[in-house]
Amino acid sequence: MRQHSIPWDQAGPHAHPFTATHDAPTSTNVDLVVPVYNEEASLATSVATLLRATSEGDSHVTIIIADNASTDATPTIAEALAEKHPDVRYVRLEQKGRGRALSKVWSASDADVVAYTDVDLATDIRALDPMVEVIRSGIAGIADVAIASRLLPGLDISRGVKREVISRCYNRLLRLSLGVGYSDAQCGFKAMSAEAAKKLLPLVEDTAWFFDTELLTRAEWAGLRIHEFGTDWVDDPDSSVDVLATAWADVKGIHRLRRTILRSGGQTLGIDDVPAPNTGAQILHFIDVGIVSTLLYAVLFLFGVQMFSPTVANLGALLISTVANTGLNRRHTFGVRSPHHGLAAQIKGLASFALCLGFTSAGLAISANFTGPLASVGTLAVLTSANLLATIVRFVLLRTWVFAIGAHHNSRSAHHG
Repeated sequence: MRQHSIPWDQAGPHAHPFTATHDAPTSTNVDLVVPVYNEEASLATSVATLLRATSEGDSHVTIIIADNASTDATPTIAEALAEKHPDVRYVRLEQKGRGRALSKVWSASDADVVAYTDVDLATDIRALDPMVEVIRSGIAGIADVAIASRLLPGLDISRGVKREVISRCYNRLLRLSLGVGYSDAQCGFKAMSAEAAKKLLPLVEDTAWFFDTELLTRAEWAGLRIHEFGTDWVDDPDSSVDVLATAWADVKGIHRLRRTILRSGGQTLGIDDVPAPNTGAQILHFIDVGIVSTLLYAVLFLFGVQMFSPTVANLGALLISTVANTGLNRRHTFGVRSPHHGLAAQIKGLASFALCLGFTSAGLAISANFTGPLASVGTLAVLTSANLLATIVRFVLLRTWVFAIGAHHNSRSAHHG
């Protein structure tokens, strides 16, 4: 999964080097869903705004009002809008749930790109064109999924402190618990290719607010490319969403998703299809991670030796830095995003580390017998060679044993490419 984050207003047909070598279609059919529940006060105004904005773009956009069992005048207004405007459609669902509405409409869509926006239009609708552009240029390696993000730096965001804190804490929780890399799961503006939707929607179980998180998480684990657009955002002060209740439901959704992953062995998520970085990138990432873990070891040892013996401090620093090293290599060097088999990878990582430690221990044993004025030079040479050999062995073990899934897929991709 490759992920990019750029401001939406810097994207366009020529904003990415990949687009220069491929001819994009002149027009793309887009189904833009607007999920609503009792929105009689704002629906007509929002649809009028959407019609003006989408009429100026390069894509043919159909606005689909997905009514989640409204009990006010929303159905009447929506039907009238659909009758008046040829690019507006109305779909009625007798059960509530934003995720249910999106899943139903997207599954029935025959458009090239499916998207949705919240009815409050808190996100700038002008971001739709560049989002569609990176998706329809997907053959050039840009994106399968495009999302708006309120949490990237340098954006003009107007929202309350409580919502801001909860949102940022929630997205950090997603990174820690689900191993994802996207920055904003719940921003109400997303788009994806029809192909990606057909692959993902049958896997998504949630029908409410956690739908977005589950969809993006499964997309990332399945190796689909997610492209983020930083966008300005204005909070809706009249929003009826119970933030705390929704956050708690999301936490339960995270727990359910993790449990499903572990129970299924990851097979339903397409984990075997996640592309690992190529060998050259793996080597460079491995070196970067090695530098970080070495610095971590040094800091931990210097801190630990103040309270414990050098032997105990060394053992503790080695253990912690090795766990960190394995975790960083798992994510950055070998491109494994899912938490599935995370503990097994750590155990294998410790085993490979122990084997490598044997090389340096053997080097110390050999150099212990060195004498004469060049003994220290000889010792350094032996230890350097042992460390070099240990590093090579550790990389090979990580690639072919500890994280064999990513390495296997990468070699398979190279074979077919």
